[in-house]
Amino acid sequence: MAKGKDARVTVILECINCLRNGLNKESRRISRYITQKNRHNTPSRLELRKFCPYCSKHTIHREIKK
Repeated sequence: MAKGKDARVTVILECINCLRNGLNKESRRISRYITQKNRHNTPSRLELRKFCPYCSKHTIHREIKK
């Protein structure tokens, strides 16, 4: 059976605090997580609170484009 478009897609989440701090490009440390979401249930960008090892606290991680 052939399926249409898959409902589940892989997304990358990035820490928004690391992006705001404007770290220099040589030591660019941005916390990233890979997860999946259902495209039909969540059409907008995903935002989750995850632990950022570079900020040493729980921060908001936002979905980015691939």
